[in-house]
Amino acid sequence: MVRSSRGEASPGMWRREAGTVVRRAVALPEQAAAPFTIIAGLHIPRVPTEWAPHAHPLHELVWVRGGTLTSRVEDRVFTVSEGHGLWMPAGVVHGGRATAGAEFYDAFFAPDRTPFAFEEPKAIAMTPLLESLLTHLSRPDLDAEARARAESVVFDVLRPSERQLALQLPGDPRIDAIAEALLDDPSDSRSLEEWARSLGISDRTVTRAFRQATGLSFAQWRQVLRAHRALTLLSAGFDVLTVSETLGYAQPSSFIAAFRRVMGTTPGAFFDSADGTPADVRNSVSRVQNS
Repeated sequence: MVRSSRGEASPGMWRREAGTVVRRAVALPEQAAAPFTIIAGLHIPRVPTEWAPHAHPLHELVWVRGGTLTSRVEDRVFTVSEGHGLWMPAGVVHGGRATAGAEFYDAFFAPDRTPFAFEEPKAIAMTPLLESLLTHLSRPDLDAEARARAESVVFDVLRPSERQLALQLPGDPRIDAIAEALLDDPSDSRSLEEWARSLGISDRTVTRAFRQATGLSFAQWRQVLRAHRALTLLSAGFDVLTVSETLGYAQPSSFIAAFRRVMGTTPGAFFDSADGTPADVRNSVSRVQNS
């Protein structure tokens, strides 16, 4: 069974994996000073990597293959898995964390030459066409005309994802301890009443606080949190049985049903739609559904 790492705590994020390297920021590409609208690149962290809170003068689009990226923006946590990207507007302070070995792609957009503006962080649908165009734009030998043609198509096809998976953190001192404990250990199955007793407040206060701060009930919020964590574990290659146990579900079928309620699809179908289902995810889901 996999458990949350006992590494150093990082408020509003999962605990760091052992051996995590902390960096100050994602470095801007050298071409950023040149008169290009879009500059793309690729990094493959060999170890779990965390970027301390920082901001860029350019818009940034990040996406991954073979892992996940988690990003904290104020009181929200975004989880980016394969098939999806995250748009970060220029000037927005954010931190991030990528799993070991993930192919980490980024593209920077000059704000004064970008014909649209997402004012808030936004999940982006990373279609094969969009990925191919951005990979093409990472070539240093493109002439100005070829670059302009590719950039114009990027602006035509770059669209928000239908799934905007962001975990709203409470930001309420009455219940922040609950959120931090569950981020540290999503399998913690204490009931709302047990949490209320441990904090010395009424269960009605906990219920109201979660609704007011996140728009969700306590049970719904914990379910969304577990779905975020599940994406990271499944992307790392853990099977559905292991993930369901890690997240505190009594049966894999209970985990699959909860995942479907949050994501609108099963774990296997979710990764299929990202064009890269880990075989053990697909096979273990099939075994559970057919049992």
